[in-house]
Amino acid sequence: MENVHELKFLKEKIQQLKDQGVYRKLPVLQGPSDAEVMLNGKKVINLSSNNYLGFANHPRLKKAAIEAVEKYGAGTGAVRTIIGNMDIHEELEKILAEFKREEAAFVYQSGFNCNAGTIQAITEEGDLIVSDELNHASIIDGSRLSKAKKTIFKHSDMDSLEEVLKTNRDKYRNILIITDGVFSMDGDIAKLPEIVELAEKYEAMTYVDDAHGSGVLGESGRGTVDHFGLHGRIDFSIGTLSKAIGVLGGYVAGSNTMYEWLNHRARPVLFSTSLPPAAVGAIIEAIKMLMESTEYTDRLWDNAKYFKAKLGKLGFNTGHSQTPITPVIIGEESKTMEFSRELFNNGVFVSGIVFPTVPRGTGRVRCMVTAAHTKEQLDRAVDAFEKVGNKMHIIG
Repeated sequence: MENVHELKFLKEKIQQLKDQGVYRKLPVLQGPSDAEVMLNGKKVINLSSNNYLGFANHPRLKKAAIEAVEKYGAGTGAVRTIIGNMDIHEELEKILAEFKREEAAFVYQSGFNCNAGTIQAITEEGDLIVSDELNHASIIDGSRLSKAKKTIFKHSDMDSLEEVLKTNRDKYRNILIITDGVFSMDGDIAKLPEIVELAEKYEAMTYVDDAHGSGVLGESGRGTVDHFGLHGRIDFSIGTLSKAIGVLGGYVAGSNTMYEWLNHRARPVLFSTSLPPAAVGAIIEAIKMLMESTEYTDRLWDNAKYFKAKLGKLGFNTGHSQTPITPVIIGEESKTMEFSRELFNNGVFVSGIVFPTVPRGTGRVRCMVTAAHTKEQLDRAVDAFEKVGNKMHIIG
């Protein structure tokens, strides 16, 4: 008789991953996330972190984190609604709202939590969620938690969006249009001005997940809402504290009304311990740094343009990116993973991304250039791309 505890059905699925050439083990980082890192015992140029501004290992953030631990301890000991809401959490939300030029900001323990908690709190039965077909997994999962009906519109296709709104407006009480601000796999920017126009025409709410716009677009990284000058016209502006800000967490910026409601209904905040003081202290310092100067975002964009131009000249397919996210599209899944492995052997870490994260046949390595990279490091990375690209007949 078969032993049920052997999880035979999972073993079979794992074997399938191996047969498809997409099985992987977690890489192990031996030190801080930086432009050049020790990974699996090898020194490599890091083109795979979301540490856009180089803040994750910045001396000012580390100092602020240590000072917060000295003052507040290692953990908060409770959810925010009981006794886990320290004055440092209040200070964070205040400075975030000021930075985002919004009335209020409500902080979650992660960006994923933010979408999981907000979408189901602001929609209910009788409502409709209209989502871009390429939205992030956390938006998809957050929408599934809602009792509202769900539908999608074609990626950044305004005719498709209008058709959905026109067909459905009189059937539902509230309609919530959700889009990524920057799409994480291709690096393209949502058509926010057009989305807002349609939302106002059809009396729908707008919700923008700015995970990859936070710290990247807008004045000193204030995001896509600031980039397009749409303050007051986006109802829910989601930002992350885990990527460009270099720490951990997510938030939704918007009205005081939004803040009051989420304070009572955002389940990840109501049922999970609040962010540790070290994270909060470091985040506050990061926001202060962005409010002081545009130097970090300026350097990020300068590096990104430099790297993109060099890869393009070599003949790599970098898609339609409008941001520092630079996909190098290889196509076939196992070839993509082999390309990633060969780059690693040549001193560059850039992870392969394949189905189901991206559509089948569009496998790519996604290069994340940061403000912390030097031109010399980027040149070495490009040399490795050229060498491996020629060897595998991807270019040349």
